[in-house]
Amino acid sequence: MANVRFTVTQPFDAPARTVWDALIDWKGHETWIPATKVEIHTDGDPTAIGSEFTATTGYGPLALPDTMRVTRCAWDDGAGTGDCEVEKLGPVLTGRAGFTIEPTSETASEVVWIEDVKVRYLPRVLAPIAKVAGAAGFRLGMRKLGKQLAAR
Repeated sequence: MANVRFTVTQPFDAPARTVWDALIDWKGHETWIPATKVEIHTDGDPTAIGSEFTATTGYGPLALPDTMRVTRCAWDDGAGTGDCEVEKLGPVLTGRAGFTIEPTSETASEVVWIEDVKVRYLPRVLAPIAKVAGAAGFRLGMRKLGKQLAAR
């Protein structure tokens, strides 16, 4: 089992609330995270504490299901900031992931995304490769999200 931790900081040319709304739309992740499908397991507000969802990334037998439970998800209207964290429940990834968003101006913002997971079946020696690949994947996805938001 390998421990993989990375942080990705991504600027957006969109207001913080606009980016926040896109990031907490779990099903919407399908449009900006490559080869990903999301299934919501909870009725009601999917961002409420305790809500669960699975993001499956990949194709066929190479698909990786990543089941998560929301442990924190809050927008602060006064500060114009958001903070969200999920617990990763397995079967392959366990640990936590989350993001914060802050405005950098009225029309721009910055997201800091953190992944801190244990990867079952991955030898420790491969953790550095998984870290680089994971960070690159999130960076690519957030750039794609930024382009989608700019086109609105």
